[in-house]
Amino acid sequence: MSRPVANLVLLLAGAIWGMGFIAQSTAMDAIGPILFIGLRFLVACIFIAPFAWFEARRAAEPIRKSDLRGFVFIGLALFFGMVLQQFGLLLTTVTNSGFLTGLYVVMVPILSLLLLRQAPHPIVWPAVVLAFTGIWLLSGGDLVALNTGDFLTIACALAWSAQVILVGRFASSSGRPIALSLVQFAICAALGLVCAIALEDIVLADIMAALPEILFAGIFASGVAFTLQVVGQRYTTAPQAAIFLSTEALFAAVFAAILLAERIPPIGYLGGVFIFSAILIVEAGPAILRRNRSSMAKDI
Repeated sequence: MSRPVANLVLLLAGAIWGMGFIAQSTAMDAIGPILFIGLRFLVACIFIAPFAWFEARRAAEPIRKSDLRGFVFIGLALFFGMVLQQFGLLLTTVTNSGFLTGLYVVMVPILSLLLLRQAPHPIVWPAVVLAFTGIWLLSGGDLVALNTGDFLTIACALAWSAQVILVGRFASSSGRPIALSLVQFAICAALGLVCAIALEDIVLADIMAALPEILFAGIFASGVAFTLQVVGQRYTTAPQAAIFLSTEALFAAVFAAILLAERIPPIGYLGGVFIFSAILIVEAGPAILRRNRSSMAKDI
């Protein structure tokens, strides 16, 4: 798969995730956030299991233990990200959640330094300032307006950053992207259902009321989109993958406006532009600087 095709695959994943924000938000009118996580990933496991079995039949060798451990860490990062995002959606809007989740694009290079000892490009630091200025504008130009749900969503972005970096590391080295998806889904399903049994009320009628959202989130926003992410990241870098995946924020805002009649203040749109400008700077800035240096060298 070429890098442009991989990026298109990641863009499709971002679009599906954007629609998934709607399902995540409306499902909690009927069931608790942790139960929704457990059920959506249980559906994702059932959906993806035949594909994982087919991949295993074609594999030349079994999964290495080191890769399997990596799959487990990816699943844990995904679970904590989903929990933070679901609880955040109880307290903030779909639009805000979509935009703030996109901050993981800025966080990915920072976590790459902390986890992989890969120093980020110097252009990352002004991008971080620009992104958090965007958050301030998105809140209406008043930091007090940021509520608990917004801060939970920012923490969610941190978990997504770890997940994106780890997927980039293990999707290529293992050569088993579908198995990776199945393991991370199984971990989220198991942890979600166990925690839901302990902490939330489980009523069959409520589950049936949220069944359309559970099926959409399980099959498309989880089974399809997360697998597209894993497959796409085998052929591109983590920062480049993050820029295409972050389009979920744009799609979330569009779908929220169409389906939920959500609106953000006029200054919030400028905040969204700032956040996406930071994302673009992190992704495109280094390449532009390299071209400028190359041009200057030729002129000399």
